[in-house]
Amino acid sequence: MRIDEPLLRKLLEAPEDDTVLLLVEGRAQVVEQSALDSDQWRGAAVLVSRAEVVERLGTPSPTDEDVTRLAASLQDAVGKLGA
Repeated sequence: MRIDEPLLRKLLEAPEDDTVLLLVEGRAQVVEQSALDSDQWRGAAVLVSRAEVVERLGTPSPTDEDVTRLAASLQDAVGKLGA
């Protein structure tokens, strides 16, 4: 599974702050929080929400460099989890 800049951009472009980046069955997905109750996402682990990413980066429109750095940090965290 790869956490990369396009995936974080997709999360940032989501219209709802409660949209989340989740990990499920070896892949990362961007999904609205309300969808997590469905069978499709059962067992998924939420990595970070759009609101948390905006807060961490300080803006909903960060530079490519900032997004790349955050993606690397999240990828490192996922790697340490063994996902």
